[in-house]
Amino acid sequence: MKKFSKLLCGVMTAALLCGCGSTSTDAGKEAPADNATEAVTVENETTETADAVSEDKALTYADITLGEDYTDLEVTISLLNNRTDLDNETYGGTTWREYLAAFNEEYPGIKVELTTDTNYAETAMTHLQSGDYETVLMIPAVDKADLSTYFMSYGDLATMETQINYATNKEYNGQVYGVPITATAQGVVYNKKVFADAGVTELPKTPEEFLAALKAIKDNDPSIIPLYTNYAAGWTMGAWDDYIGISATGDVTYTNQKLLHTENPFKDYGDDTHPYAIYKILYDAVAQGLTEEDYTTTDWEGCKGMINNGQIGCMVLGSWSYPQMEAAGENAENIGYMPFPVSVDGKQYALCGPDYCFGINANATDDEKAGALVFVKWMTEKSNYSYNEDGLPIAKSKTETKLVFDGVELLEEVPAVAGEEDLLNELNAESELNIRNAGDTKVQQIIEHASMQDMTFDEIMDDWNKRWSDAQDTLGVTVDAE
Repeated sequence: MKKFSKLLCGVMTAALLCGCGSTSTDAGKEAPADNATEAVTVENETTETADAVSEDKALTYADITLGEDYTDLEVTISLLNNRTDLDNETYGGTTWREYLAAFNEEYPGIKVELTTDTNYAETAMTHLQSGDYETVLMIPAVDKADLSTYFMSYGDLATMETQINYATNKEYNGQVYGVPITATAQGVVYNKKVFADAGVTELPKTPEEFLAALKAIKDNDPSIIPLYTNYAAGWTMGAWDDYIGISATGDVTYTNQKLLHTENPFKDYGDDTHPYAIYKILYDAVAQGLTEEDYTTTDWEGCKGMINNGQIGCMVLGSWSYPQMEAAGENAENIGYMPFPVSVDGKQYALCGPDYCFGINANATDDEKAGALVFVKWMTEKSNYSYNEDGLPIAKSKTETKLVFDGVELLEEVPAVAGEEDLLNELNAESELNIRNAGDTKVQQIIEHASMQDMTFDEIMDDWNKRWSDAQDTLGVTVDAE
């Protein structure tokens, strides 16, 4: 078993704890991994209509018994997703072709036409807005109030909570519109040998310790990039937003509830916690020359092999990245995953929550919906995808995971209160800060300003506080001073 930590998320219990994030944190966050957009067609092109949804009762996730229901269904469904690396036959793990071939052994009549896209978040939104979109896709940054416009319900929340973990992630008005493909934890992927060679024998638990570790790496071998930002990829920068809640506060209500009403949330709390401390780590690392020389030339695909062979010390990415870095070279044993270097009252916390969620086209035919439900449930309960990708289990019936995080409490965020499900999106749009949202460029701007030294970090945070406060005022949000 890979050693990440002792404490497993409460996905294995009925309690609030664990999952893993879309970002939220859809945010984020399974990474695309090659530069091609292609379609893969699975065999068994049958098109006959089979029994599907009855007119008086919509078919739900819980209605499907795998291996028994719809085994004779003949239908073609389409799937749009972000995992381009799984389209690559050189991928070190199970590929899409292998998953789909295994699926067709049980359901030979359900043909899945697969398309992957490296610019997934924007492509998926464009497809949805056109009205012509795939049968199944990974749900992008859609307002919760709009979920029912685009996607069918898998069933009511009470029932879905008996079927899957993280059912509340894509829930609205008591209905669940998304089933996570897997769940992840938020930390830092790193090269254990690089840290050890630099004399870093204990993992850093504070921003000061982390920056000292990066400096030790550079002093030991100037050819190694201590912290690789992945600036040029863009979407990778959004990962930093995933740490401003639970990792920075230990508070499960912070991101979806308190942040919305906090006065000046980007202020310095003076104890290396809250959002200020998270983003300052990046600013200081860049300002101190502890990142790549030219941030505009970073290479998402290339960085995987670079960290595997010891050219990079670490990267701030969700645990979904861990198996990709392992598979990128011959030094898998050197790849590790550490908690984010912030402590709250001496204790470390990590956000765990769902990655992208499968959504099923609300406008699909009954047969297409039935085929899609079977496919999603098979991926969730029989494909072993979460385990293969070092994720946390989604199906309530599953408990196995390779993801363990020593000495860290893994927590799942509490959803927004009723009536405020889309308030974060509204504040994002008004402030243009786009926390955990498509179009997030603010973290890239931290790198730019730190590199050019044209704004201090406090000046950046003052600007963000003003924009957030103005947005709260415009939207009539009640503000709670801290």
